[in-house]
Amino acid sequence: MKNGSPPQLTIYTIGHSNIELEDFLSLLEGIEVVVDVRSVPFSKYAPQFNLKNVKSALESIGIEYKYLGNVLGGRPKDEDCYENGKVVYENIMRKEWYRKGISALIELAAKKKVAIMCSEEDPYRCHRHHLISQSLLKEGMEIFHIRGDGRKENVEKPKKRTVQLTLV
Repeated sequence: MKNGSPPQLTIYTIGHSNIELEDFLSLLEGIEVVVDVRSVPFSKYAPQFNLKNVKSALESIGIEYKYLGNVLGGRPKDEDCYENGKVVYENIMRKEWYRKGISALIELAAKKKVAIMCSEEDPYRCHRHHLISQSLLKEGMEIFHIRGDGRKENVEKPKKRTVQLTLV
């Protein structure tokens, strides 16, 4: 600990894609809880990752399953989170239900080794990087994306962006 500050908490992220369930489970070595952040926890293309199937498989190897896609999902039901039919992450970040979800995730990570799960393997094409990880980084968390080949990528802190406004 530096200067009496608490140790930095770590959260992992993973996307199941359409890999075999056994291969997915092998990527979770050391993880104690998988938090499902899919808005809809079902997959037509990879039924092994439907809620009941993945929950059962995880629990069979001693990993707890928790669903938070209702508050941390990338496609919320709240229409205020969309502009012209497209989701706007900044709008989600302002929602009380989202902030409570992030707080619950941080509380869980303070007790157990957590991985958040979505369907997209590439985190840079997924809300778990562009939304959830960015919120967690702002809270001082350390984030690692678990990739399909087993690599763990450390996520850098967000860079400050400058916004230019054009007045018409």
